[in-house]
Amino acid sequence: MKINTFLIFVTIYLLSSSISKTLENKIVFKINNEIITSIDIDDEFKYLKALNPKINNLKDKEILEISKNSIVREKIKEIETTKNFKDTEIPVEYINDILKNIYTKIGIKTLDEFKEYLKNNKIEYSKVLEKIKVEILWNELIFSKFSSKIKINEGKIKDLLLSNEMQFSRSYLISEIIFEAKDLNEIDSKYKKIQNLINERGFGNAALTYSISSTSNIGGNLGWINEKSLNSNLRKVLSRMNENEFTDPITVPGGFLILKINKIKKEKINYNVESELKKIIQIKKNNQLNQFSTIYFNKVKKDISINEL
Repeated sequence: MKINTFLIFVTIYLLSSSISKTLENKIVFKINNEIITSIDIDDEFKYLKALNPKINNLKDKEILEISKNSIVREKIKEIETTKNFKDTEIPVEYINDILKNIYTKIGIKTLDEFKEYLKNNKIEYSKVLEKIKVEILWNELIFSKFSSKIKINEGKIKDLLLSNEMQFSRSYLISEIIFEAKDLNEIDSKYKKIQNLINERGFGNAALTYSISSTSNIGGNLGWINEKSLNSNLRKVLSRMNENEFTDPITVPGGFLILKINKIKKEKINYNVESELKKIIQIKKNNQLNQFSTIYFNKVKKDISINEL
């Protein structure tokens, strides 16, 4: 299988601790002909707590529900990718790059240190690799289905870069929540619940609880985003905001988006236009692929039988 170089567009998440010291292994979900056991959910619980310390602000019962939803999403992706791929071999170098992206975010410097960290948290390294494999294959599937539908106005981006060369650039450290709603009443109701949880326990925990985005398991963290990589509407919205403020729901393909600005930095720039152009195009492609991923996942989910036993 050929893995596309910029396919890390859905943030790989591996997050969770143990629900109890002794746990009876029983079937909790049946998804088509696949099963999810109480041990699987306990493992996901461990990932969430080990790789996302903010989740400890939630009650174990709430983390358990998040763990269930997370492992169900992963199983759905696994079922769909198994249907579409016969060759599932992934280059070791590619996996190692993703692993590095994961462990550096929690302050770990080397793969050996990460393996030791997993061991101390009673997490099997082999299972981490399995989760990464599912996510890579899912990303490859989305790319193969939707890459031809990506639309980027390179000329417009270049004109924007040239007009701002040698001037100041604004970047945002952003987190997101994407949620679904059927009508205006449900939008309002869900948004109020999300607002309340943000005020009580922080944006990251609200993302863990309510977001359907693949970033939910890392508290919705999108990292630093330059304003030039945003569409004009989002750029206008964020330009009027301050640090620690979040938006009202914004309609996007597949649901409704809430963005929070964690930090803002403004700096004088003197960049290579062509190099910066490539970076921004990649970010915009990734954003569109994320949207296609959400839409396609919801479509696949409707055709799958999910039974909680």
